[in-house]
Amino acid sequence: MSTYLNIGLIITSVALITSVILQSKGAGLGGLTGVDTGGVFSARRGIEKTLFRVTIGLSVLFFGLAIATVIVTV
Repeated sequence: MSTYLNIGLIITSVALITSVILQSKGAGLGGLTGVDTGGVFSARRGIEKTLFRVTIGLSVLFFGLAIATVIVTV
C-alpha cells in the first residue's frame, strides 16, 4: 500500500509542478522565457481558469496523499 501511495505522490507532484509552471505570471508558456505581457491583472478565462482549478485539485490530492502516506507508515 505504501508503494502505491508513494507512486501516487510522485505522479501528483510532477503534475502539480507542471501546472504551476504553465500558469506562471498568467502568461502561459511565454512566462517561462521572461516575456512581459504588459498587464498587471487579467481575468481568468477559458484554459487559464481550467488550469487554475486543476492546480487546486492537484494540490488537494497531493495533501491528501501525503496525509495518507503518514498514516499508513505509522
